Amino acid sequence: MKKSDFFALMSRMKYISRWGLMKNTIPENIQEHSLTVAMFAHAIAVIGRDVYHKPLDPGFCAAASIYHDAPEILTGDLPTPIKYFSPEIRDAYKAVEQSSRDRMLSMLPSELRPSFEPLFDIAPPDSDIYKIIKAADRIAAYVKCVEEIKSGNREFSQAASQIKERLDEIDLPEVRYFMETFIDGFSRTLDEINK
Repeated sequence: MKKSDFFALMSRMKYISRWGLMKNTIPENIQEHSLTVAMFAHAIAVIGRDVYHKPLDPGFCAAASIYHDAPEILTGDLPTPIKYFSPEIRDAYKAVEQSSRDRMLSMLPSELRPSFEPLFDIAPPDSDIYKIIKAADRIAAYVKCVEEIKSGNREFSQAASQIKERLDEIDLPEVRYFMETFIDGFSRTLDEINK
């Protein structure tokens, strides 16, 4: 059996910091972020399945969310204003991310690759699964902004507004349900939550 460094590399997610252009009161790495995205994507998929009767697999949504930023282990986290500065930079970065995905998948034993490939290359952008994971990613970013603002860091005010606008544009009832049901709690203190 061939040895693999795949999970040793995955464990390095904790060394890749997010929000590199922003002053953070609460540092965040892509491993922490991915857990948050996985929890939110799982919940959104459960809502979609159980409330709106969509044929969604919450487990797959959670697992794909765990790996959604894994290519950044090799590329680093490129801040959003830079990543989307121009179509040329966006397209070049997508190619670099794809190369990183391919490299990581090549580290897996060949008999495991077919099970991991769908997690690294989630469904087409117009699918509900892709939209759920993107929404969960945005919600996690919005929650980060809310928590920073709650800590007195106004640096995240504009980002919070911009992310909230993009969240409001998502046309999935399960995302609206999640936002209306769960998002206000992130503005509350622990004592207010425990009442």
